[in-house]
Amino acid sequence: MAAPAWRKLFTRRMSSSFFNPPPPVRSRRVVVTGLGMVTPLGCGVETTWKRLIEGDCGIRALTPQDLKMNGFDTETQSYTYDQLTSKVAAIVPCGTNPGEFNEDLWFNSKEHRSMARFIGYALCAAEEALKDANWMPTEPDQRERTGVSVGGGTGSISDILDAAQLICEKRLRRLSPFFIPRILINMASGHISMKYGFQGPNHAAVTACATGAHSLGDATRMIQFGDSDVMVAGGTESSIDALSIAGFCRSRALTTKYNSFPQESSRPFDCGRDGFVIGEGSGILVLEELEHAKNRGAKIYAEIRGYGMSGDAHHITQPHADGRGAILAMTNAIKQSGIHPKQVDYVNAHATSTPLGDAIEANAIKHIFSDHATSGALALSSTKGAIGHLLGAAGAVEAIFSVLAIHRGIAPLTLNLSKPDPVFNDAFMPLTASKEMPIRAALSNSFGFGGTNASLLFTSAP
Repeated sequence: MAAPAWRKLFTRRMSSSFFNPPPPVRSRRVVVTGLGMVTPLGCGVETTWKRLIEGDCGIRALTPQDLKMNGFDTETQSYTYDQLTSKVAAIVPCGTNPGEFNEDLWFNSKEHRSMARFIGYALCAAEEALKDANWMPTEPDQRERTGVSVGGGTGSISDILDAAQLICEKRLRRLSPFFIPRILINMASGHISMKYGFQGPNHAAVTACATGAHSLGDATRMIQFGDSDVMVAGGTESSIDALSIAGFCRSRALTTKYNSFPQESSRPFDCGRDGFVIGEGSGILVLEELEHAKNRGAKIYAEIRGYGMSGDAHHITQPHADGRGAILAMTNAIKQSGIHPKQVDYVNAHATSTPLGDAIEANAIKHIFSDHATSGALALSSTKGAIGHLLGAAGAVEAIFSVLAIHRGIAPLTLNLSKPDPVFNDAFMPLTASKEMPIRAALSNSFGFGGTNASLLFTSAP
């Protein structure tokens, strides 16, 4: 039986003209108004930046106590330590002195029982960034327009190890009710949101070593799209534990040749590199819509102009030999920024001190910037020689370095570059000393396992 005419007419209207098109989205400009850091060079932006520029190194020898195996007997702890092929790490200095991370302040009260170390690092860095931005909103509408986008790479593996030990010992009833909240990566964003009452987007990216960059890029898009006016964004990681280090050792990703010389172990772009140094910390930035920042008289460090993403679609841990993923991410960031590649003054490379990855990225940079790179006009460095590889926090911490390079007019150096890889020649060479120079635009690269890539392009304050 044929459908009534009215039903046909109603169906046609519903499918074609019932809704008007969605309102057009007016892209908004996004600026950086606050910075906060916890790194192996120290707690705080000024401490870290000063030591970085001066050529200090935050890498030291790993000890059995660093492995966080307090629930295991001494024999097991010693055996585990002996089995690790890499015995260096970039560890956040803890204590009560200026420039040290105060564990008593962040972990030892009853309210902190649900916080793993990676969450504490993020809270500490976020507090510094918000104070720096002078953004502590109390009005409901301001809190509703402020969001959080903080990701991590691995969460709290040490908590998982402790829980597995309880199963082995048939003591599962002793498992903490806070176990799940302590290991969930999005709880860093959650705790920041709850502490300050931010009711805007509450987001957490998990993209391995590109996490920090993706968190910043996603936050930028949220402001551009109108979901918020202010975003607290970045990455955090606490991966100095027995299981995390053992896992990276088994994948042959970590350095093993420099156990007796820790401060020489992370050597990006150097011929003697043999793997990365595992590190920990957090980097948090306050991102803000330009007019919102100007209306309240905020200090503006830089503008985030480009966010490029790509996938290698090649291998779980290795980039494609032609660097296609890195090239695509950088190309997309530059294209989105609206500037010419020759206008980029500084590149903070992802280069982690691995034999394969560093050379591929160097060639990708040469491909993108061509004569601009080979003429020596482009400053290039990897700051991982000083801080190791902070995994999920790396992209955010290195984005802060790029912002400070613009704001302070100093390009940081690459440590331990004594014999550069053959990919470099003549004027195309990473910096081996910090260089004072006008920097109007800086590109920061972050690449992760699974072939995920992100590039962020910052320019001087508008």
